[in-house]
Amino acid sequence: MRLPDIVGPGLDVLFCGINPGLLSAAKGQHFARPGNRFWPALHLSGFTPRRLGPAEQDELPRYGLGLTNLVARPTAKADELTPEELAAGGVRLTALARRHRPKVVAVVGVTAYRTAFGRKAARIGPQDEPIASSRLWVLPNPSGLNAHYQLPALVEVFGRLRSEVAQAD
Repeated sequence: MRLPDIVGPGLDVLFCGINPGLLSAAKGQHFARPGNRFWPALHLSGFTPRRLGPAEQDELPRYGLGLTNLVARPTAKADELTPEELAAGGVRLTALARRHRPKVVAVVGVTAYRTAFGRKAARIGPQDEPIASSRLWVLPNPSGLNAHYQLPALVEVFGRLRSEVAQAD
């Protein structure tokens, strides 16, 4: 099942995951695995006034937020994706950003971003180049499989993005 893009006019941030996990695809909900830290990081960094759950993903546009994925194909792990799939996802994300014009596109997963956009030296944080007319950020993958970033570190990086968005308003 293809997860729906959660988009609309006037978005502050369009978050872009790598691809749906198997549970997310089965439920039709972004970041649906209970151990995923996307929803807690979103709330604790100030993007939402309360912790939303995957079943509430359609509420995100009211907070100026959207969701999509680089690749639609569900997998158990992101490393099952091919470089060609990720590159095609980069083209699709650019077109989506051009069409909806969010202030910021935030790709959630630095390794996937590097592959999708051919930016081998990219690091977490704001990027120098835009995507379409949107500012571009790369965030850590919030998957529970990513041991490099625990929830406090995720909240700190998400919070830096939130501060930039708030200053731009």
